Amino acid sequence: MTRVWKWNRPVTVREVLEDLQQERSIAYTTVMTVLDNLHQKGWVRREAEGRAYRYAAVSTRAAYSAALMNDAWSQSDNPAAALVAFFGMMSQEQRRALRDAVHIVQGPEEGPEQGAGGGETRVTPDAADEKRVEKPDEKPVEASGEKPGENPDSGPGGTGR
Repeated sequence: MTRVWKWNRPVTVREVLEDLQQERSIAYTTVMTVLDNLHQKGWVRREAEGRAYRYAAVSTRAAYSAALMNDAWSQSDNPAAALVAFFGMMSQEQRRALRDAVHIVQGPEEGPEQGAGGGETRVTPDAADEKRVEKPDEKPVEASGEKPGENPDSGPGGTGR
């Protein structure tokens, strides 16, 4: 899924294979099987192109992560305690991203919205795509908690499929 999300376009087994082979040895049939499994699970859709398929993600990485968090939280016998424990594990940057996300979801209240550092919080055009919120005198903060331009699942040492 990491490769499909990274390219943000329909991909072939061959494209994913060639990208993965830059990091490790892997068989074409392995990649084909994984993409077929992802299709059967409903994570990707596929369209025939000649004798091959092009695979595209059904949802964004952010939507998938949100669904995982919602599922885990809804299975707790004490949701409030689970949230407190989760927030306790978060870094300062992740807590800032959470505050910014809450401001986006709640929408503007009476008067200008106040960010964590004071001043008006400004939602950039990308925020509609769940990407970033800017505050005066601060760098953009990724709503996902990742630093701008960084993707822990891609590049050298990255994991995922």
